[in-house]
Amino acid sequence: MIMSWFYTTIIWYVYILIVGLVFFPLTSILFRKFSDFGYAFSKVVGIIFLSFAVLILGILHIVAFSQLELFVLLTIVGIASMYYVQKKGLPFNRSHLKLFIFEEILFFVGLMFWVYVRGQEPSIRGLEKFMDFGFMNSIARSDFFPPADMWLAGKSINYYYFGHLSGAVLTKLTGLVSNKTYNLILATIFALGVTQTFSLSITLFINAFNKKRAAFACALLAVFLVNFGGNLHTIYSFTKGYPNEKPAPAWSFNDPKIGCFVQNEKGVNEWKLFCPQTYWYPNATRFIPLTIHEFPIYSYVVADLHGHVFDIPFVLLTLAVLYILFIGSPQNKDKIPNKPTNKHGPPQTLSSMLVPQFNIFQLSMTIFLGFLTSVNYMTNAFDGPIYLLLTILVLLHLFGLSIAFIWYAAILAISFIVFSLPFSVFFAPFVSGIGVNCAPNFLVNLQKLGPFLFEKGNCQISSWWMLSTLWGFFWFNFIFLILAIKKLGKNKKIQTYMSSIQFISILFGFSTLLLLIPEFFYIKDIYPAHFRANTMFKLGYQAFTMMSIASAYTFLFYKQLVKQSVLYYLYMAIFIIFFILVGLYPFFAVNSFYGKLSKTPQLDGATWIQTSYPEYSEIITYLNTTVKNQPTILEAQGDSYTDFNVVSSYTGLPTVAGWLVHEWLWRGDPKVVSDIAPDIQTMYETQDVQKARKLLNKYKVEYVIVGPNEKQKYTNLQTDMFEKIGKRVFQTKNNAGSVYKIE
Repeated sequence: MIMSWFYTTIIWYVYILIVGLVFFPLTSILFRKFSDFGYAFSKVVGIIFLSFAVLILGILHIVAFSQLELFVLLTIVGIASMYYVQKKGLPFNRSHLKLFIFEEILFFVGLMFWVYVRGQEPSIRGLEKFMDFGFMNSIARSDFFPPADMWLAGKSINYYYFGHLSGAVLTKLTGLVSNKTYNLILATIFALGVTQTFSLSITLFINAFNKKRAAFACALLAVFLVNFGGNLHTIYSFTKGYPNEKPAPAWSFNDPKIGCFVQNEKGVNEWKLFCPQTYWYPNATRFIPLTIHEFPIYSYVVADLHGHVFDIPFVLLTLAVLYILFIGSPQNKDKIPNKPTNKHGPPQTLSSMLVPQFNIFQLSMTIFLGFLTSVNYMTNAFDGPIYLLLTILVLLHLFGLSIAFIWYAAILAISFIVFSLPFSVFFAPFVSGIGVNCAPNFLVNLQKLGPFLFEKGNCQISSWWMLSTLWGFFWFNFIFLILAIKKLGKNKKIQTYMSSIQFISILFGFSTLLLLIPEFFYIKDIYPAHFRANTMFKLGYQAFTMMSIASAYTFLFYKQLVKQSVLYYLYMAIFIIFFILVGLYPFFAVNSFYGKLSKTPQLDGATWIQTSYPEYSEIITYLNTTVKNQPTILEAQGDSYTDFNVVSSYTGLPTVAGWLVHEWLWRGDPKVVSDIAPDIQTMYETQDVQKARKLLNKYKVEYVIVGPNEKQKYTNLQTDMFEKIGKRVFQTKNNAGSVYKIE
């Protein structure tokens, strides 16, 4: 059907809508201070709850992971929500319905928009899609947890898979095939990113300025910056560019090129102002040599469902709850519960000094933030510590250096540990230490001191103009916010806005700290030349989100408070120029990856296999329709970022060994695959029946795959061997692919 993509998306949307409606009454309790009572966050709250409940029940082997389990969980929450509504009622009235309807339309349009974009090229192929898809398929096949590693049979996933679990939960809940839900999940994350950014921003802006129309407009500005914005690197679209890996300052080019001739449909050359084909959009994420500095729109375009993408809506929820804690807590230290408000009251005892009287609101918010940061950690490792630290900074702002602060920080840490325990108890960290960038020689000779590493030759310092190109738009807003505050400092009216100014300043300041950390430290992984790439990538990704919201606030601050002054006009002039550069990026990225968006969208990410590898398409269909549970399969072991191990990825069935570099990263040792690879070759090429049987039994292989990859890699392939120790249970139409079941 031509419109099958639309109907499938509607089915998916209805399920997501139901999840949101079921969880909204309970979500509204937490989000009472939000303009929409948390309506935009109810969907992601539901997704997190269902995923975490499934994880706990699966880890404890209480209930097998199934669609029925999810329906039961939804029913239980639905009953609880109905009971709450009957007992307490809802805290909002009909006047709020307009905002609810607008946010639902915003979500629906965002979902449909990105389904349409992604539908131009839906293939689950290239970059690291095999990994992400394999994780979700393995989790979906699991009855209990931890889930099996599809690329190392006999082992569980040793990676941050909570986001992939949430994807498997939605796939299982809707009953749709994962070939399609992969792309629907990506579009859902985009739509959630849009609506949650809007909800957080409009609440923050209305609370700060009490101007609904202006807050509405600038909330949409925040939506654009977070989900569509790029960086100032697009300035190179006005120049002749630079050689890869050797960037030069934009002003050093004396050959500007602000357009090009493009042949139209009639064969006539027309002048175009911008030329997407001459600007390579990934360069904006690899500008500083040997590093990575991505941002959401790039992730949406390339469509890898990695942890940092899954965590976008979870991170926005964490920021929203942090804001709730911030505005719901007393700003005057004299009002903090651990300090007596009446100096003539009873004298403090040693016990009351060491154990403060806890505020139930702050205590519950701190515990909940411990839960959310554990979700961030289980989804994308770096994000857990990042938002733990941000939460600690907010607590420090609220309590100062006091006993209360120490207690709340301890409760936060304990909550984080407890809630992440179901994941971490089965996880072996593969980080080997904290490296010091450009360590002095005397420390290099020492090599290691506790967790700190001093590695010889590991010295990379980013040029100021490179950092300015990447982050200049945000730092410009931060600097001008400080200038505006100083300008208005003598005006008592500024005190009215101090709460929001302080929160935004924390976001700006903390984000700047994240951006500077990779200049001094890095988390050690397996990559030698790109030793600080992951550190810069993960820290910068979060800084981008926080500073996007903070920049939209700064714009509104100038529009509302800094008027008709030199500072105002200077800010607006620079902002417009910078915003144009930032806003150009999605135009280049989407056009480069997806073309003119003129195709009929397709959701099925497996269609490419039918053309490129029809044998594997049939084999995958056979295994997915006939094989239950997760028996071990044998397929050719291949290098990362290739089409090898497509069967294990697309079925979730664990193969003996898969992508080498990925398993090396996850396990911290290349031998986990390199020592097995010769055995795989032997199983495919040996003529010794006993040797083959012994190795197949050693790795508990139940199904052997023979297709193009196996024939390409193992030139002495002995298919008759598998006939002797098993039987062929499936053969492709062209007789070029087979599946053997080992007896």
